[in-house]
Amino acid sequence: MVVTVNPLPTANAGLDKTICLGDEVMIIGEGGVSYNWSTGATNDTINVSPIETTTYSLTVTTNGCTDTDAMVVTVNPLPTANAGVDKTICLGDEVMIIGAGGVSYNWSTGATNDTINVSPIETTTYSLTVTTNGCTDTDAMVVTVNPLPTANAGVDKTICLGDEVMIIGEGGVSYNWSTGATN
Repeated sequence: MVVTVNPLPTANAGLDKTICLGDEVMIIGEGGVSYNWSTGATNDTINVSPIETTTYSLTVTTNGCTDTDAMVVTVNPLPTANAGVDKTICLGDEVMIIGAGGVSYNWSTGATNDTINVSPIETTTYSLTVTTNGCTDTDAMVVTVNPLPTANAGVDKTICLGDEVMIIGEGGVSYNWSTGATN
């Protein structure tokens, strides 16, 4: 009688992987003729999108002999970008924008600091992309630029000593004369 000894297959579920929450990753198994993943899949390749760090085990079979291997998909949470609240400035003014929520920062201006100073000449949207552990998120804020009013104190006037003259100002919503008057 002959006893045939089949060699054991060597299961290989692949290297551990790290993804960002919401991403999908392909896992490729090797080492057998038939495959059985802990997910119930029976292909050599599976696509997974776990919401938390998960271990996937693979059992391979060849000639009735089996072997098992496992791999871990680490799920990193997404950062939360915060470009700050919208701001309103007057034309010619500068404003500081403070970003938060990540380890590295990338503004639509090309700046890579968490804080930027801007002086737009028109209403502008600034977007911020933050990155932590390879995961990104984006937020935006708007700097509204109000045009400068045009003050008009009227034409020059000539009067005689003791006379009174009315001066009419224009161009604004509120007024502040050098005399202290606010009409």
